[in-house]
This record gives sequence, structure tokens and C-alpha cells, in this order.
Amino acid sequence: MGMAPDLTVSLCGIPLRAPVLAASGTFAYGVEFESIVDLNKIGGFVVKGLSREPMKGNQAPRVWEAEGGMLNSIGLQNIGVRAFAATKLPALRRYDTAVIANVFGYAVEDYVEVVRVLEDHEGLAAYELNVSCPNTRHGGIYFSSDPACLSELVSEVRKACRRPLIVKLSPNVARIEPLVQAAQEAGAGAVSLVNTFISLAIDARTRRPRLGNGFGGLSGPAIKPVALRLVYEAAKAARIPVVGLGGIATGEDAAEFMIAGAAAVEVGTATFWDPRAVLRITRELERFLKKQKIPRASDLTGTLRMGD
Repeated sequence: MGMAPDLTVSLCGIPLRAPVLAASGTFAYGVEFESIVDLNKIGGFVVKGLSREPMKGNQAPRVWEAEGGMLNSIGLQNIGVRAFAATKLPALRRYDTAVIANVFGYAVEDYVEVVRVLEDHEGLAAYELNVSCPNTRHGGIYFSSDPACLSELVSEVRKACRRPLIVKLSPNVARIEPLVQAAQEAGAGAVSLVNTFISLAIDARTRRPRLGNGFGGLSGPAIKPVALRLVYEAAKAARIPVVGLGGIATGEDAAEFMIAGAAAVEVGTATFWDPRAVLRITRELERFLKKQKIPRASDLTGTLRMGD
């Protein structure tokens, strides 16, 4: 039979059972999935984005199935960081898996406050900063598209916390490298990418957008080739680990992202049609490694052979 491949990886000092995690916004707060997924068998998960105060989100409809993916405009609906710490986090401590809190805001102090609240509670492995928000203090410049803006945010959050910081980058930029370097130099322990692509779906009969808020974020298999390119470019520019995501639906997809340079991957949209996708993709990755006679998942990272 041969030995089973070693799936364990380390991500900015966090030991992971497997390099496949559930992405933020697709796995609720984790506890909602405990009856259908053994949370102790996955590499970890990122909870949906947390803000200082509860948010109701955008008007319906919020989701539209596109060719090869989906558009969403949830509007970062969440219960707020204090309610999460009081009602969800205690249940998550039962699990021996990496729980990462996704954090967002519209000014630097929003992010700092969310992290400050979470620092007082046990049960989290790291923070993932969703920087795809407009900085309302600076005229709506997106944190994710301005290296100086991003640098200020990461360095201020870094001062406020002891846990590792993962910065989740947007693909809606001209070049990813300056943002990777800004995050790294400001104290990020890793970067994750890509977040969704700003998109528009139209109903030709009503001549109105398919989503209540107009624009939405495109995710799913349709974005995978662009996401792979950006992960490759980010990994080339980074000295810190890269977490890859964008259209991963199979174990081989996960392997491709690792070959492009990712130390670990996150699975998002696939969970909507298969709630056990993270577990299934982990098993498929294990089978792929065994078939290819690759002893460790980490042996895949950064092995893409470009050109000659």
C-alpha cells in the first residue's frame, strides 16, 4: 500500500493538519457546519468577516449563479465581533483545528478595535484582514489597491495583536506585487489571495442588475486561471507564505495552487454546492499525492516550471 502522504503544513507558525481550509464567507462561523463536517479533520477554517458593530448586509437578491461560478453581494452581514466572541467562539474551542477570524472595517481604527476585542479571547489561531473595503477616512481609497494605505493598516493592526496576521488581497488591481510587499514589510505573516472580482450581471428583460446592490463579487471555477496567475506573481514577490484561493473545486485544483506557490489553500464557492467540499478536496489532494508518489504536500509548493 505504501505510506500515506504527509498533509501537514505550517502557516506562519500555525501547524495545520492539511493545507486545505474553508474560506471566509462560505463556512459561516464554523459551528453551523459541525453536524455535516468533522471540523477536526480539516486543515482549518476562516469565519465570516467580523466588524465592530453588527451589520445587516445588502438588499436582496444577494446571490446570482453565473456561468462557471457565482456573484454575491452579501454586504458583509455579520453579528459583530462582541456577539461572535460571546456566542460562537466558546463552541469553537472544542475543536482541534485552526480557527482564523476574518476582520474588516472602513477605517484603520475599525480593524484595530475588532482585533483588540478578539485578543481578549482564546480559541483563535490567526487573523485574516479583508482589505477589500473602501477607507472612508481617506476619500474611499480601497485598502487593497493602495500600498501606502495597506501598509498603515497592517502596521497599526500588527501593534494591536500577538497572533499572526494574514492579509487577504483583492485581484481588482493593476499589479499585485507592490501590495504583497507592502503587507509583508508592515508585519503580515502571510497573504491570501484572491478575493472576488467586481462584476455585474444584468437581466436583459427588465434592464436591471440581477443583484439588489448592482455590482457583486465573482467567485468559482471561472476565476481560477486568473487567481493562479496572481498567486504565482504574489509568491514570486513574497518572502512570507501565500494562501491561494479562487475557484478550487477538486484536489487537483488545490495541487495547482500549491505548485504556483501557495503554502495552503482556501475553498469557498465549492462549499455552496457541496457542504463537505473542504473535506472531499483534502482527500482528493491526498490521493493525488499518493498517485504521483509525492511524500509531503509541502513538496508541491512553488514547483511550477515556467519556460525552459
